[in-house]
Amino acid sequence: MVTLGRRITSRHRNIKPVFTLKHLSALSGVDYGFLRHTVGRNTDAYTEFKIKKRSSSDVKKNYRTICVPSPALMKVQRWIAGNILSHVSAHPCSVAFSVGDRLFDAVAPHCPSKWLVKLDVRNFFESIKEVSVYHVFLQLGFEPLIAFEMTRLCTYVASNASNNNDRWHDSFFLPEHVITLYQYPEQGHLPQGAPTSPMLANLASRSLDERLAALADENLVRYTRYADDMTFSSDDVDFGRKRAGLLIKRVYQQLDRQSLSPNTAKTTVIPPGARKLVLGLSVEETVPRLTRQFKNSFRQHIHYLLRDDVGPTKHAAARKFASTTGLRHHLEGLLAFAAQIEPMWAAAQRNRLQAVSWPY
Repeated sequence: MVTLGRRITSRHRNIKPVFTLKHLSALSGVDYGFLRHTVGRNTDAYTEFKIKKRSSSDVKKNYRTICVPSPALMKVQRWIAGNILSHVSAHPCSVAFSVGDRLFDAVAPHCPSKWLVKLDVRNFFESIKEVSVYHVFLQLGFEPLIAFEMTRLCTYVASNASNNNDRWHDSFFLPEHVITLYQYPEQGHLPQGAPTSPMLANLASRSLDERLAALADENLVRYTRYADDMTFSSDDVDFGRKRAGLLIKRVYQQLDRQSLSPNTAKTTVIPPGARKLVLGLSVEETVPRLTRQFKNSFRQHIHYLLRDDVGPTKHAAARKFASTTGLRHHLEGLLAFAAQIEPMWAAAQRNRLQAVSWPY
């Protein structure tokens, strides 16, 4: 075990070595029996619900499936995230979910841009298979069995998994290496809602990021990925739609190689003269900026909150907030976001917000 521990820490100094599932139980403070049965897919470890995607129209409603771990599973996942995954760096082009990542830093490489090419991965978390997560833990130096067990603790088999899609079948282990309790006919995926999923998604996508970064270098463009949002940019006014189209084709090929699918409806090419946004921020100047729409919307909130004939209660009702507290938290969240991008503007708006007489 000393040799194994040294092997793990030699690769990533601050990772906490885990030798067995019972050892993980002691480290995380989660019952061993629960962990073992969860690895065998024999516990109701998640609560599944759906939320409407922001981009969905009333005609065609698309939903995002959120899987909330049970308290015990959440506890062990947070232990894995904090003591293992948070100490492993993602590819430099991946600019979300790693320690110290900021939205400003994710957008800044694309300032200023003449051309933007933006692509989106369809069902990003759900497309990252159990076997890919298993290889992440193996590459971190863990023994195969505990790597498999931690993989099972961090993945989920959806309620509609039996869909005759061969790539989901649990067939990548030889029979002599399978513990009877652990046998399960379907292979899981990363659940959206688990604290481990974002970091595991980044680590499982590292080879994709390496290939896309090389592709960007070949085409003299910049590349970043923020979860499932990929952005390529050029400050060459002559970059052109033909080169953009060829770039998109090659990105699609790399996604297919990674068993990921593009959301073709969200693939966009933005030429010179058109408004350029990356992750909701303007990249037309030398640094990221809040959009005019964001600022106008926030100022409009303040305007109505300070009006004697409207005020917080009427404005919250008009904007369909359940309470004035909900509205206040919403605005404070917007200010926290704005402070990352334009701190002076955010500070001025915070002073105005403090003048609002909120009801008790």
